Amino acid sequence: MAASRSVRLDLIELLDRKAVVAPEDMAPYEKGYRYGAGRAVCVVRPGSVEDLRTVVEYCVRHRMRLVVQGGNTGLVGASTPDDSGDQLLINLTRLDGVESIDPFDRTATVLAGTRLSTINQVAAAHGLFFPIDLGADPTIGGMVSTNTGGSRMLRYGDVRQNLLGLEVVLAEENAPILGNLAGLRKSNSGLDWKHVFVGTGGTYGIIARAKINLHPLPRRTAAALVIPRTQEGVPAIVSLLETALGDILTACEGMSKNAMSAAFGHNPSLRNPFNGGIPPYALLVEVGTSVEESIVGDLDAALAQAFEPAFSGASPLVDDVLLGRPEDFWAIRHSISDGVARSGLVIAFDVSVKRSLLPAFRAAAIAMLDRDFPQMQVHDFGHCGDGGDHFNLVWPIADLPPEAERKAVIDAVRLAMYDLVVRDFGGTYSAEHGVGPHNEEFYDRYTPQAQRKLSLELKSLLDPHTLMSNVKL
Repeated sequence: MAASRSVRLDLIELLDRKAVVAPEDMAPYEKGYRYGAGRAVCVVRPGSVEDLRTVVEYCVRHRMRLVVQGGNTGLVGASTPDDSGDQLLINLTRLDGVESIDPFDRTATVLAGTRLSTINQVAAAHGLFFPIDLGADPTIGGMVSTNTGGSRMLRYGDVRQNLLGLEVVLAEENAPILGNLAGLRKSNSGLDWKHVFVGTGGTYGIIARAKINLHPLPRRTAAALVIPRTQEGVPAIVSLLETALGDILTACEGMSKNAMSAAFGHNPSLRNPFNGGIPPYALLVEVGTSVEESIVGDLDAALAQAFEPAFSGASPLVDDVLLGRPEDFWAIRHSISDGVARSGLVIAFDVSVKRSLLPAFRAAAIAMLDRDFPQMQVHDFGHCGDGGDHFNLVWPIADLPPEAERKAVIDAVRLAMYDLVVRDFGGTYSAEHGVGPHNEEFYDRYTPQAQRKLSLELKSLLDPHTLMSNVKL
């Protein structure tokens, strides 16, 4: 307690009182959205890049470990302190703001604590947006650290593909800044350092600013719910749509019957468009364009025409296509997570395989669960356009054993699932949530030794006192 009080007083003197969170107000910062909870020696919220550097200098001088937090919307426990009580938690949500937008170059310079919603609100005034579509409202620093993709990655790519530059504060004496915010789309003049900090969970440095690539805001969208004839035909449907629709195809999401049922059960205001009952699987397909209708015609007609070949031939790919308002169909998709959370104890998996293998992976995973873990119900949904799947399992409340008996089962099903994904299907255990304490054991299990060794050597160069992050990449 004395050490904690001393740190708070030091930081109040270095910054100001409003930058240091009072002890009685620290609890919300110390607990993660789904995983991760610990105790921080202090929580500090710097309001400028210089304040951030001051805090990092203080930590380096006192060899104090630190953990960085953005919107605290992550799902792998990387944004919260451990149980030691000696980590300083740096929350960046006061380090926010869109510092500049260049509408002709379609770029924005953004402070690390800026929320996705704020970026898009400012960009919309220029007819632009940052095209990472997520259910949460994270900060740009957290999005870079986890290399998020989202529902429209099929069209726009992930954060890495829309990142033009970074400024990063390093945990060294004098807290130097490494980076480049020139925003050049073409430069091959040496190592591009920004990629070291993308998707690595904040283990190498603290992102202070980002230069991001913006896209024209779609003026028109259309959507369809598609009932495939078989699960195996989904990759062929995606390929057909890409060929027929080109760049106006923005999303192709998959939703299982259990996931959709959870959404309708949780949100009674949702309209169920399936007159014949909820199908075993459905695709949410979206098209969008910023081009006027006189140039690119009616989008509903384009969608309907694109599916015509899927109904014909000896082996039709689809049973039905339902056209409707995009906002109605997306409301189903966005209600799934809350619906699943209310269905029982959720064991969440964020996995990815080659999209051509996604149906085979789903079939193998469901068969393995039926055989070895029949108490689990599959409520999966995800991005069949890029191979990502939120393969969520629900353990019904009525079937739950005492809490002391659950851990062994959860550990066993998690290991079985990840072995199936990585070793049998060449996929990954973390499609877009990053590596945090929650899945670090799987990083160690599946990452080649040579890669782990090189990562640790890079860590020793950029963080020589091993102060940064709870993630040991």
